[in-house]
Amino acid sequence: MPKTGNLGLEELAADVASGATDTVIVAFADMQGRLVGKRVAARLFLEDVAHHGAEACNYLLAVDMDMNTVDGYAISSWERGYGDMVLRPDLETLRRTPWLPGTALVMADLELVPGPDEDHGAAVSVSPRRILQRQIERLAALGLEPFVGTELEFIVFEDTYRQAWAKRYQGLTPASDYNIDYALLASTRMEPLLRDIRLAMDGAGMYCEGVKGECNLGQQEIAFRYAHALATCDNHVLYKNGAKEIADAHGKALTFMAKFNEREGNSCHIHLSVRGTDGSAAMADAARPNGFSPLMEHFLAGQLAHLRELTLLFAPNINSYKRYQDGSFAPTAVAWGLDNRTCALRVVGRGHALRFENRAPGGDVNPYLAVAAMIAAGIDGIERELPLEDAHVGNAYESDKPRLPTTLDEAAAMFGASDFVRDAFGEDVVEHYLNTAAVELAAFRSAVTDWERVRGFERG
Repeated sequence: MPKTGNLGLEELAADVASGATDTVIVAFADMQGRLVGKRVAARLFLEDVAHHGAEACNYLLAVDMDMNTVDGYAISSWERGYGDMVLRPDLETLRRTPWLPGTALVMADLELVPGPDEDHGAAVSVSPRRILQRQIERLAALGLEPFVGTELEFIVFEDTYRQAWAKRYQGLTPASDYNIDYALLASTRMEPLLRDIRLAMDGAGMYCEGVKGECNLGQQEIAFRYAHALATCDNHVLYKNGAKEIADAHGKALTFMAKFNEREGNSCHIHLSVRGTDGSAAMADAARPNGFSPLMEHFLAGQLAHLRELTLLFAPNINSYKRYQDGSFAPTAVAWGLDNRTCALRVVGRGHALRFENRAPGGDVNPYLAVAAMIAAGIDGIERELPLEDAHVGNAYESDKPRLPTTLDEAAAMFGASDFVRDAFGEDVVEHYLNTAAVELAAFRSAVTDWERVRGFERG
């Protein structure tokens, strides 16, 4: 797998010896795409954890958003005793985290606890990072590599996270008072925070391209240069976690939730292209009228064929589906177009830069799952040589194209009923993430919302 960090063990040892580093975070992304794990003494990491791994309870892949243990998971339960799993450091991801003094971080792969005569246990198949790795391996068998860029939007507030919690997230003060899409003046007020985020991420080994204002109040997007799919997803979860930590240090809060209010939501457009293992531009063919190779056409056709049944992996929460509004720059129609932002799939670039953008994911997406879904759909398109329909021209919101699911219920039902999904990911993965959706739905159905109180307290 590609090197995604900027620190080697020898450099870490030198940092530890000089006193520059005393802590290493061993981390992984949970089902919700959150960075979880543990901090270990840097000396212990060098002496032991780097070579043998650390341990964590397997319930970390069997909890809800509130970190409550919930039923229905085969991997972890009271009946199974909530045992451990091994966090095996991927040393290619080791890096400094400049916003955390004296700290380095490494991403871990998850393994079952090995038997007495084993050095390694089996990979935890439902781990998001493993799910993506499996699809990358399938693509590699076709002589192809995936390259990805994710574009995360977020909203900045003048309140701290603890103040926002105490207010139940009501009456927060956004960091701008009006639409600042591409505007520089109002965004400059946020520049001390945004600059710290950009520089810190650069220091952690990411190639930061730039930042721009967005339409919602206090909304921004920081973009990073595309990379190998696994590297991009590792960077995505680290950036998302680090940006919150840096905002907290500035006495501010920011959110990536897909839909915070009735204005524009937070998107996470995902750009994907594939190359030959020799570096060739596998999606492009300048000799053909549209500049697409047959592989590009099949890969994109696979996206169209499976976008609806894979929506659960692009929009994992109740809130995710509130983004899908006509005329909102969030997609509703399953269509592709050339540089057409009304379509769910937008094709841009040429030659090595030819790629498609999936506009369905929001800021709450788990990038490993979403990218794995896109690769799986593309592989199916290649293997079945699916023909590509003509590009949509005009306003896809007003077209007769099929629509994305509009609720988590609908998306989960389509995901669970799909033979393609079960073949691509395996029964264990499908049942695991269907249970996650069921837990989310049950929690929502039992909740009494502010909307209900406003409508029914006096007037109902």
